[in-house]
Amino acid sequence: AEEFLSHPRVSAPSCLVLDVTLPDLNGLDLQKRIAGDRVDMPIIFITGHNDVPMTVQAMKAGAVEFLTKPFSEDVLLSAIQNAIERSQAVFVREAGLQILRDCHASLSRREREVMALVVSGLLNKQVGFELGISEITVKAHRGKMMQKMKARSLPDLVNMNARLGLPSAPQH
Repeated sequence: AEEFLSHPRVSAPSCLVLDVTLPDLNGLDLQKRIAGDRVDMPIIFITGHNDVPMTVQAMKAGAVEFLTKPFSEDVLLSAIQNAIERSQAVFVREAGLQILRDCHASLSRREREVMALVVSGLLNKQVGFELGISEITVKAHRGKMMQKMKARSLPDLVNMNARLGLPSAPQH
């Protein structure tokens, strides 16, 4: 367990096959230590004991599988394949979110203000009034913002805003 913790995180889809009984640390304790840091690494527990409370505890803490020995090679390989697919999905989702963050970071302060007001449902004229700028200027900022965000439509932009966890209008 300590050796695993001493290695740097892997930046690729992966999973951890973990025996409940480890020489230096209980497998459930290791799971707790890495839970927040390695959400992209599903854990498959293996054990020689059919311990229902332990199984429940591991699953509640996020384990994707709990195998009791003896089990076939096919069962383990299937569990690993499923865990790797879950890990891959997390990486794909995170990569998409990072692209969105980068697009949002490329916006000017004014474009961010326009975005927040537009996704809150205000019309260009209302956005202009809120920001003290003309409707034509709002249209220019909105066009640049839509282009930088790679948004094809207003609903697309609203979805991006939600995925980024941004408020829909600046807090006054």
